[in-house]
Amino acid sequence: MNYEKFYADRVKPMKGSAIREMFKRMADPAIISLAGGNPASELFPGKELAEIARNILIENPVGALQYGTTDGLPAMRECAASRAKKVNAIKDSDQVLIMTGANQGIDLTAKALINKGDKIIVESPSFIGSLNAFRTYECELVGVKVEDDGMDMDELENALKNNDNVKMIYTIPTFQNPTGVTMSLEKRKKMIELANRYDVIILEDNPYGDLRFKGEDVATIKSLDTDGRVIYAGSFSKILSPGMRLGYLVGSPEILGKVEILKQVNDVHTPVLTQMMCVEFMKKYNIDEYIERNRELYGRKCAVMLESIEKYFLENRVKWTVPDGGIFMWCECPDIEDITPVVDKALEKKVAIVPGSNFAIDMKAPSNMFRLNYSSATPEKLEEGIRRLGEALSEVLQ
Repeated sequence: MNYEKFYADRVKPMKGSAIREMFKRMADPAIISLAGGNPASELFPGKELAEIARNILIENPVGALQYGTTDGLPAMRECAASRAKKVNAIKDSDQVLIMTGANQGIDLTAKALINKGDKIIVESPSFIGSLNAFRTYECELVGVKVEDDGMDMDELENALKNNDNVKMIYTIPTFQNPTGVTMSLEKRKKMIELANRYDVIILEDNPYGDLRFKGEDVATIKSLDTDGRVIYAGSFSKILSPGMRLGYLVGSPEILGKVEILKQVNDVHTPVLTQMMCVEFMKKYNIDEYIERNRELYGRKCAVMLESIEKYFLENRVKWTVPDGGIFMWCECPDIEDITPVVDKALEKKVAIVPGSNFAIDMKAPSNMFRLNYSSATPEKLEEGIRRLGEALSEVLQ
């Protein structure tokens, strides 16, 4: 049977995440993955959450297992608001919506705002999950290059000036995925000024902001907003548990009211049990002390990866970013056009990386870049993985 004729036009060109597809090829336990974006599993508070879940299901099973409100439990909304207040990303007039992961918030924001043919300005490269969400609404993605201190503001201004129907700027300004770079305060102020001048929405995605292990914090774009045009997406995935699927949006009630209606249609509400577990964890334990353990571990792992890169990569043949936080760094091989042979050779050597094309506006165009993740593997495996990758790079580049 030919199913092609039944597909909606907007999904026909879509392809699944190559990162997820790569996971299927990594069933071999000998493969060292530098490809994913998983938090360090050794940090998961499994024992604490197990006790919390047990007590909830014994003491309040109806509350945990019954339907909940679409916008989230009041106590969970307060937890999200408290995290947003830490970075001045919430104002008295703002609404807070609990989402089933921040990705849902990004998807539903686009669904609420974007018509077919509208344009979204995105960083180039950018997070594949958000790019794919935007593509489903048949918009045009306009890429703006990422520099060492974030999105190129001159290029952003030209994009706003030369494109009609721009509805939104999407940015991951802090420890950006995939590059790991952080946008400077000057550029954040400039982005707000340009958004005000050209009357567009900014969607600020900040899943990694809590994971700074070096340098000084930079003000969120939301904290600089005086016109109510920034929607802030936060997450508990990187500081508590990605499997609990807890994220949130902060923004104007006018926009978030529409997003809430779409969420009603999408999944009715975020699971009540995981919301209750998060609330109880935040009451019982000091989340900032827990986050500090995350920072310390990721700082050590990042240092191991950087030291290994210096040791095993060909001198002057590979460039890489040096992040101050988060879980990613970005590499470029200036002497080649396509990183695919390196990816294949690395897999032969039982190490997995993600080619840069996955994060591009045009996923079919060759890329000489790749992303590395240092949060998941042990320090020993990080060094061994980089050693094997260095061998692959040497064999291909020479």
